[in-house]
Amino acid sequence: MSKKGWFYTGFFILLATGFYLVLTQVIPGFTKRKVNPISYIRPFAFTNQDGKIVTEKNVAGKVYVAEYFFTTCKSICPLMNNNMKLVYEQLKNENDFLILSHTCDPETDSAAQLKKYADSLGVNTNRWIFLTGRKDSLYNMARVSYTLDDPSNNLKSIDEQFIHTQFWALVDRNGNVREIYDGLKQSEANQLIREARKLLREKQ
Repeated sequence: MSKKGWFYTGFFILLATGFYLVLTQVIPGFTKRKVNPISYIRPFAFTNQDGKIVTEKNVAGKVYVAEYFFTTCKSICPLMNNNMKLVYEQLKNENDFLILSHTCDPETDSAAQLKKYADSLGVNTNRWIFLTGRKDSLYNMARVSYTLDDPSNNLKSIDEQFIHTQFWALVDRNGNVREIYDGLKQSEANQLIREARKLLREKQ
């Protein structure tokens, strides 16, 4: 290619680059792919490990991950919460990040039982919060707000229901469920950490 050809090629590359940069400044979200939320958080009121009421207002403006477990579980919960501990260790110093662990066995998991469990993990319960409450409210939250279980299961008698899910919901500052992760996979816990950091940089 001649010098003139190189000149015109370089000129058009610079022109295209400049045009792209102008678009990123003029059009909000030009470089970001719009992703619709999976669901959104409905009003709730549960009791934490200290016997205090926690509602959606307490987590407004926060990024958090929600899970369901029970303290006497001997199968998936220990592995799941080992992975959650990795998330906790990476993000515990982020003031706007929380973990909400809801019991799926409120008949056993009183506030005192959850406190004992939290103490066994050695975590700061201002960052990792353990919640109990009415079984129907907890289960409805899992199915309708967090989408961690099939909502059609709400049609069964509450006494016959038992949620045993390994999935986590990542919620953004606006109360939108952005992603669902498999809590049994360390690779997905690491993905959650990366995505949570991105969400923490976003404005409400």
